[in-house]
Amino acid sequence: MPNPNEDTPSALSQAQQRAVAELLRVAPVADDLARRFQAAGFSLALVGGSVRDALLGRLGNDLDFTTDARPEDVLKIVRPWADAVWEVGIAFGTVGAHKRARVADTDWDFQIEITTYRSEAYDRTSRKPEVSYGHSIEEDLVRRDFTVNAMAVALPEKEFIDPHGGLEDLAARVLRTPGTPEDSFSDDPLRMMRAARFAAQLDFEVAPEVIAAMTDMAERIEIVSAERVRDELNKLILSAHPRKGLTLLATTGLAERVLPELPALRLESDEHHRHKDVYEHTLIVLEQAIALEEEGPDLTLRLAALLHDIGKPRTRRFENDGRVSFHHHEVVGAKMTKKRMTALKYSNELVRDVSRLVELHLRFHGYGTGEWTDSAVRRYVRDAGPLLSRLHKLTRSDCTTRNKRKAAALSRAYDGLEERIAQLQQQEQLDSIRPDLDGNQIMEILGVGPSPVVGKAYQHMLELRLENGPMEHDAAVAALKEWWSEQN
Repeated sequence: MPNPNEDTPSALSQAQQRAVAELLRVAPVADDLARRFQAAGFSLALVGGSVRDALLGRLGNDLDFTTDARPEDVLKIVRPWADAVWEVGIAFGTVGAHKRARVADTDWDFQIEITTYRSEAYDRTSRKPEVSYGHSIEEDLVRRDFTVNAMAVALPEKEFIDPHGGLEDLAARVLRTPGTPEDSFSDDPLRMMRAARFAAQLDFEVAPEVIAAMTDMAERIEIVSAERVRDELNKLILSAHPRKGLTLLATTGLAERVLPELPALRLESDEHHRHKDVYEHTLIVLEQAIALEEEGPDLTLRLAALLHDIGKPRTRRFENDGRVSFHHHEVVGAKMTKKRMTALKYSNELVRDVSRLVELHLRFHGYGTGEWTDSAVRRYVRDAGPLLSRLHKLTRSDCTTRNKRKAAALSRAYDGLEERIAQLQQQEQLDSIRPDLDGNQIMEILGVGPSPVVGKAYQHMLELRLENGPMEHDAAVAALKEWWSEQN
């Protein structure tokens, strides 16, 4: 490891001290593995994000290594040692392993990736990078995305390798590329997205020359597969500082190619003139939604907050009284959300849930600030279904007015709605509202077999249940027969 001296800034000294402590923690596993590679005639080094995180004092149980051993040799070394081995990334030179070890009287589960020295690059037409193996760790490090990820610690001797000044950049909290950013982004355009992601995750600044290259080369991101873009976008959105990353995507032009609905909001004023534009309102809603999370980062909630107003540009109208309106933007926005998330290859379940939240985010305001009827409460809960808790958070986050009196009134109104929901949930099973008669009972009472009419009758009884609450069996039978007589 590097030795602090009198001229070393205190930030570097502190980083080195943290790294020593972190590396000592994982040493029993890392050194054991390194000695096995040495015995087989190969070298092994902790590399990339693992070294960066050790210097930041946040090294977890995911360890990344690099080696001069080819994948087939790595497998021979690792299989007798690891508890499990997988070859999912072996085409790209990566072998994965799981190792359970006892460290300082504590059992740890280590997830390990070992990658052969390599370089990779996209050509102008392929959507997959070409991978070739290298022969030295210096070759491997120069192809890394940023200098703070281009450091290594050779094992087991603990020799610190930092040919590109990553330690200084880490202390300065800045993202630079080992070579020119133009060469780096040409080799792998996804690194432009990674710059925004790391800025959001680490709260680092991006060097001006890197931002300039991202701006000039933004169109190159189109060569990267939707799945890889989506994965980087998810990591950014789930980070501690997503605003920083999203702003970088918007200002460099990358967002216009991966999430064009976001920068489009910059041109729109919202109907209450609460902000200069809906873009800024959206970022505030995202931050307020994050503040309401209870069990860690929630991708569904954060995506809904980010996309909830994307229907506004298409629904903007200038009214005669000078106001700007966006009628039905939640319906249009839900369709746009589905289209964009589908293009980014999100799962059908996540597309459905986020689109539904976008569609429902104005439902609360449709009832005004007056007293909610039992029927309205039932329909609100029924329509939200399992998304009710997230809808609560999204609706509360969507209040960004600077008028304290108005904000307090909206908060009280929503408090009242949640109290009504709780009261009705004690009286009725709101989470699973069903008609008072099931399909078999309907067929028996009406004397019909399975047919479309049973579905219509079921829907009619469901509407009665939502409107009036639970009914006694005899009353439900009478209501069904009355409906049946009207049909005939």
